[in-house]
Amino acid sequence: MKRNAILLMGILSAHLASAQLFSDNFDNYALGSYIGPQSNNWTTWSGTQGGAEDVTTTNNQAASAPHSVYFSSTSANGGPQDVVLTFGQLYNSGIFTLSADFYVNSGKGAYYNLQGSQSIGSVWALNVHMDAGELAIDDGNTPNLCLTAYPQATWFNLKIEANLTLHVWKAYVDNQLVGTWVNGVNSVASADFFPLQNNQFFMDNVSFDHQTYTLSALNAMVGSLDMGGSIAGQNVTPTVSILNAGQNALTSFDVNLSYNGQNYSQNVTGVNVASIASYEVSMPTVALVPGLNNAVVTISNINGGNDDNAADNTLSQEVDPVVPAAGKIVVGEEATGTWCQWCPRGAVFMDKFANDYNGFWAGIAVHNGDPMVVADYDAGIGGLIGGYPSSLVDRVGDVDPSQMSSDFFTRLQTAPKGVLMNGANWDPVTRVLNVSVTTEMMQATNGSYKVACVLTEDGVTGSGNGYNQSNAYAGGNNGTMGGFESLPNPVPAAQMVYDHVARAIAPSFAGQTGVIAATTAVGDDYTANFSFTLPATWDETQMHIVGMLIDPQGKIDNAGYTTIPEAVQNGYVGVEELIGAINLEQMLTIAPNPANDFTNINLHIPAAAPVSIRVLDAKGNILQARQYGSMQGDFEIGLNTANFAAGLYLVELEMNGQHIQKKLMIH
Repeated sequence: MKRNAILLMGILSAHLASAQLFSDNFDNYALGSYIGPQSNNWTTWSGTQGGAEDVTTTNNQAASAPHSVYFSSTSANGGPQDVVLTFGQLYNSGIFTLSADFYVNSGKGAYYNLQGSQSIGSVWALNVHMDAGELAIDDGNTPNLCLTAYPQATWFNLKIEANLTLHVWKAYVDNQLVGTWVNGVNSVASADFFPLQNNQFFMDNVSFDHQTYTLSALNAMVGSLDMGGSIAGQNVTPTVSILNAGQNALTSFDVNLSYNGQNYSQNVTGVNVASIASYEVSMPTVALVPGLNNAVVTISNINGGNDDNAADNTLSQEVDPVVPAAGKIVVGEEATGTWCQWCPRGAVFMDKFANDYNGFWAGIAVHNGDPMVVADYDAGIGGLIGGYPSSLVDRVGDVDPSQMSSDFFTRLQTAPKGVLMNGANWDPVTRVLNVSVTTEMMQATNGSYKVACVLTEDGVTGSGNGYNQSNAYAGGNNGTMGGFESLPNPVPAAQMVYDHVARAIAPSFAGQTGVIAATTAVGDDYTANFSFTLPATWDETQMHIVGMLIDPQGKIDNAGYTTIPEAVQNGYVGVEELIGAINLEQMLTIAPNPANDFTNINLHIPAAAPVSIRVLDAKGNILQARQYGSMQGDFEIGLNTANFAAGLYLVELEMNGQHIQKKLMIH
């Protein structure tokens, strides 16, 4: 997992205006009592205290004994607990700090948000997601403003410090600075603690305070650094946010990024960055390398000279990208439907993963109850989920689409048993697409591995009510969600474009048996062939082929992910190509040989083809013959030789017009 430990050099000049405004450790409340009626600062989203939305004290865990509060939810929509800490007023300048101790159960999550208006539900300032050890913070528009780790199943402190004057926010875990960023919303009025599905967390020692802040005359600050990726091997475009933390406009400056022994520079001139405004600088392309390295950003030559505060001109960020397993592509299957009011969340996070993890992620939106449904696929995924929206990452378990990160990074680092390559030939006249999915085994395996092939399409549109998207985020009352908060409910079909849409799956959700041998060795190749006829309404230029290797437990071991032109470039591997490429000696073996009363004919059939076997004597007379129909994979056929006279015999395999003969000796 990427560690994003950011060290901002220098201390922002601030004047302390007040002591701590509020603190609560819940120890003065009776055990099991609701907290809403205990304090004017505690309430709920609806304003109803002491009911299902409220939270009660517990002594099962406590950062400072004896009491804390406990949140949990199994509902697809989260809740019903929805507890609000009001700050007493709207803060939109100075430095505001919110601190709390959390204990998040292992493998579970926690969530809270900061409201940017005293009218709750109208403006979201921040979302804080804790998911199985990963802390991810966003402002509703930009994901992963801070992405770092937190300790599971142990108490830790999380502090958010927001300089509302400068729009610079920081996050601290156990007083260690782990993130700094320029926030999109810079006002706070309350905090909403709301358990999402699969959340289980305790909270203790909650406090907030506020300080004033005074601007200097000329001050350019390095506000944040976004490396643009988190996986070793990615070529990324880092973005540096330069903040005018002074009163005078910024007109020119130089930015340097030092990473992995290299310097990347940009000279910025001819700008006019007003006080408190930010300027985004795109740095040259950087290759992320394995291992922990410091990325250091420095701003200099500010308006042709020096500014008033050199202490905030440098930002150092630890970059430790995830090292993916060789050849690994993770599959994310989203269960969705246009009728589902919360499913815009799935669409937003599927797009986010496709953008952030391009080259390591294959996203598939499996629709239910709308015109884009694929019945077999819908039925298959329906048996593995608890509601809509849901997602499966390599089919390891049902999670909310907003909480796929933990499973993604775990699976990305899990060495696959095989690496897949998609090949294809495409006839634009008949619209027949033939696909070959070839698996090269990277590890020896035993068991029934299967292969499946999925076609997806981006940019799907349609007319009629079936393409209207139900939208619970309309109006912003349920938070920001990638722009859906600005769209109506439902979103008319004319305004909807659907991506990653599953169009076909072959041969089934479970996959095709008989392709991969029951026992494999490293370096073995196995190819499965599929054929699709694409309707004229499907845009082949917007489609992807997803080949899947499915393990004996039904999890997706690995995938191949290509566009149709990329698969055509790889080349289609059909029966003729396979037979031409394979050592014919490997396709037919006999053991034991010589034999007495019994022997086994072992077949390795690399692609589906009609197969027949004949046993002949030394003069060419046919003693036994059988047609087996279409076969693919590895087979063992017993041959009773008890009535054969001692001597030489021939076993002949006929496959797709090719003949292979092996000698058999009988004692």
